Amino acid sequence: MTKLTVGIVDYGVGNHNSVHHTLNFLGLRCRVSDDHTILKACDLLLLPGVGAFRPAMQALEGKGLDRFLGEQVARQKPVLGICLGMQLLGKSSSENGRTTGLGFIPGDVVPLGIGRWHIGWNSTTLQKADPLFEVAHNQDFYFNHSYAYQSLEDFVVCTTTFGETQFASVVRAGKVAGMQFHPEKSQRAGHVLLQSVVEGLCNA
Repeated sequence: MTKLTVGIVDYGVGNHNSVHHTLNFLGLRCRVSDDHTILKACDLLLLPGVGAFRPAMQALEGKGLDRFLGEQVARQKPVLGICLGMQLLGKSSSENGRTTGLGFIPGDVVPLGIGRWHIGWNSTTLQKADPLFEVAHNQDFYFNHSYAYQSLEDFVVCTTTFGETQFASVVRAGKVAGMQFHPEKSQRAGHVLLQSVVEGLCNA
């Protein structure tokens, strides 16, 4: 059986090492690159991210990866965003002033609250039937963010509650999906979910 190849989009912002290590552990091949030809040959494109929205978008635009990703999504290439990578899938972010995102899944990124930072383990609640994310229901995953994705109900697969705030922790539109938490840092639950999502998106 041919192994799936995940192309980790290298735009200078992201936790490539931990994601790469986990995907290899799951028996998946990885390519970390900003080369459009190399990424185009992969079965799925993974957009990692740690940091702020605006410099991340600037980095993508500087390498022409925003246009490239748009072309791949139009061609039904599976795309998965993790943490900041999920936020970049949205229409815009208000972090450090309004910045336009990739616009693959309707929604905007807004602060969790003034001075609020969500870091540590928290659970996800499945809001709609989705075989790729069924294993995420009532499971604990590792979060580290102060902004959250606000999307239309149709695109929200899972939510998480932080204090009195409920936010979208998983979004999906066809072959494009995003997870606000870090499955690669979430031990067995994260590994099981990551494998389910990668394989499911590729076979969707």
